[in-house]
Amino acid sequence: MRDSVRALLAKHSDVRAAIEEPGGYDPALWAKLCGEVGVAGLAIPQEYGGLGAGLAETHVVLAELGRTLTPAPLLSSTLAAQALLATGNGKACARLLPRIADGVVAALAWPWDQPDTGHDTSGDGVIRYVLDGDLAEVLLVVHGGSLYEVDPHHPGVTREHTPTMDLTRHLAEVRLTGVQATRLGPWDPRVRDIACAALSAEQVGAAQRALELTVEHTKTRVQFGRPIGSFQALKHRMADLHALVETARSASEAATDEVSAAVAKVYCSEAFQRVAAEMIQLHGGIAITWEHDAHLYFKRAHGSAQLFGSPQQHVTRLSRLRAASAGT
Repeated sequence: MRDSVRALLAKHSDVRAAIEEPGGYDPALWAKLCGEVGVAGLAIPQEYGGLGAGLAETHVVLAELGRTLTPAPLLSSTLAAQALLATGNGKACARLLPRIADGVVAALAWPWDQPDTGHDTSGDGVIRYVLDGDLAEVLLVVHGGSLYEVDPHHPGVTREHTPTMDLTRHLAEVRLTGVQATRLGPWDPRVRDIACAALSAEQVGAAQRALELTVEHTKTRVQFGRPIGSFQALKHRMADLHALVETARSASEAATDEVSAAVAKVYCSEAFQRVAAEMIQLHGGIAITWEHDAHLYFKRAHGSAQLFGSPQQHVTRLSRLRAASAGT
């Protein structure tokens, strides 16, 4: 599957063209990914129209999307689907999941940046930094320990794209005013762990490709009559980066519970940021030009580090989990 996705992206993915699309991604490419590979349905059970594979397979695809920085609504749709599955609402799953598996964009509006806020009991409120929130045809909202379905086209729903430093990531602000929502079931906080694990897979894929591009550059960039990659100091730096990426991969693949998911979020965020910074430095002046992709990796690294909570927030969370564990 990894080879199939990589080949498809190599042939059809054009990041800069996708950024200029109205929705910030290429709908034709998304249709190919869903139709030819079935990426949107990988982690959806077969009884609901999916492939019945799992999140591990979804992570493989996310890593490939990360490699190329391809904008696609896979992460947002996956999180919405997992939140819905966690409710145990069979009727809602049977109604919504087949659409998501077919590639209909879904978004999960949950206040990860402000854990104690959300829309209030009157149906009013604002949720910021919602992945693909202004594009979704299936909109799920978290409030008060429950998951709700909201009609994205309701007059009381206002959705606005949020411009960010990372042009390859589509975020939105969702504002609810007097909206009647349908309760689907309980909100499972473990979806946060699923989000962190999925994001870490994407970060590892992007970091790996950033390192590969940097190594390729050092093999062709000649200084003092020889490729700069032949200098021992640079060899050591790139070897360290390789070790960093591989340990990040291990952390990502081990992210199966609350603690390991938080560890993966912290480690993979910091690893990707370091690789992206070295990419800028080792490429030299060309890296800060608009035409080169180095700045796209750099911005993705820093934007992803803040998504679903900054590394420092997750370090604090880990310390609380450890204290709670010690107390028991």
